[in-house]
Amino acid sequence: MANQPVIHRPVQPTAFRWPRVQRFIYDRLADALLIILLALILFPIFWMVITSFKTNEEIVTSVTILPHEWRFQNYVDLWDQVNFGLYFRNSLLVCSVTTLIVTLFATFAGYALARFRFPGADTFGLAVLATQLIPGILFLLPLYQIFVQIKRHVGVPLIGNNLGAIVLYIGFYLPLSLWILRGFFANIPKDLEEAALVDGCSQFCAFWRIALPLAAPGIVATAIYVFLTAWDELLFAWVLNVKTIPVGIRLYVGQFVNRFDLMMAASVVVTIPVLIMFFLMQKQMISGLTAGAVKE
Repeated sequence: MANQPVIHRPVQPTAFRWPRVQRFIYDRLADALLIILLALILFPIFWMVITSFKTNEEIVTSVTILPHEWRFQNYVDLWDQVNFGLYFRNSLLVCSVTTLIVTLFATFAGYALARFRFPGADTFGLAVLATQLIPGILFLLPLYQIFVQIKRHVGVPLIGNNLGAIVLYIGFYLPLSLWILRGFFANIPKDLEEAALVDGCSQFCAFWRIALPLAAPGIVATAIYVFLTAWDELLFAWVLNVKTIPVGIRLYVGQFVNRFDLMMAASVVVTIPVLIMFFLMQKQMISGLTAGAVKE
């Protein structure tokens, strides 16, 4: 049988796919926007680190980014200028004790509000939430007067020491932490605890073995929130004359001499514990922040 001639048909050009090109353009614009936002966020940190290696005269008189002479001595001098080590230790003590107590009480109270129904539970929950509607600065003068009266009538000094800061921070951060953990426990299915109760667990056993491990990301996220907020608090620590890190950094700016070089070096030093905490607990923190985003 004779071979049939092969007919070559012209290849049709590929149609121009505008939606794909449009999607590519949108993705690149989104990437560029994210890069710009990231640069705006990271540039102050970069400027802080670079400035910490400059001399105070160069900071005041020069506008260059990189220092003319890298001065590592700033990180040595900052510890002697205002006894910065004392402020660092006080902040670690105050923030650690505050975080431990707030997290402990907020965990138990949040679980109770989420699981038990008792007279006044809704009213108590609304009262806890209402405390966050009042600006904290309104409590400054009344709390100071209360601390003065406690010292006068009870004899417990709460001004000028770490105890006053711990009591104050517990009162400030406990309501919001309680409300946050209440939401985490409320998202845990009750069926898991009821099954444990049927198998012979007590209510505390069900809480310890079932609810607490499932709420661990939220507890970690709440603890980090409390620690970082207490670590950065300045106004009440300054008024109560508590020697914490923000107060120590503020002392580098004086009436006659401003030591911006030591201030930047101190800012870098106090950022290191925060970075270490974040990198060690970033998985728990991210999962805790997003745990209530999706309802099962």
